[in-house]
Amino acid sequence: MNANGEVVDSKLVESGYGQKVKGKDDWEGEITGKPAPGSKFTRLKIGMSATEVRSMLGEPSDQGVHPTGKAWIPFYFGSDKYRYETVYKGQGRLLFASSAGMSWDPNMHLIWIIHSAHEGTTR
Repeated sequence: MNANGEVVDSKLVESGYGQKVKGKDDWEGEITGKPAPGSKFTRLKIGMSATEVRSMLGEPSDQGVHPTGKAWIPFYFGSDKYRYETVYKGQGRLLFASSAGMSWDPNMHLIWIIHSAHEGTTR
């Protein structure tokens, strides 16, 4: 982040530097950086489902998924075994955590909003 609190490169952002918040259905998360002017990210709430977010913002510019360390714990059926990341050019990145359960969750919940007006642009 720069001196104004703006995220310059969202790929380098680390957890713990943003504002911790409690959102919808008691999901806890983090919001990092300042929103881009006119950003749709300002309407988002931690805890929203991936389906709700996508209906609000449309399709992302890029996306990916990866397991967390919790995925390797035997008999762990809690949330956050997988993280789903979406990128929206000129707005930032969103990270979603899987819900509790034993199977893949297509409807993850928003846990981290990274505002970045520089997302997907060349500097």
